[in-house]
Amino acid sequence: MEKLTLNTIRKQARYLGATVDKNATKTDLIRAIQAAEGNYSCFATPLVTSCGQENCCWRGDCLKSATC
Repeated sequence: MEKLTLNTIRKQARYLGATVDKNATKTDLIRAIQAAEGNYSCFATPLVTSCGQENCCWRGDCLKSATC
């Protein structure tokens, strides 16, 4: 698996058809990917305290970045 750099995340967002601003942050990009996949765009939000998505590939970063 390719390392999840900002450029890799940006490429993934574009691949999924998400509209990506050139100045988008990692959080913005991940939320765009979540929305493009049909999921809640909840990365690093207070929802992390009640999140049941144990298999989410963003979970580790989300828990570290959450703004509760």
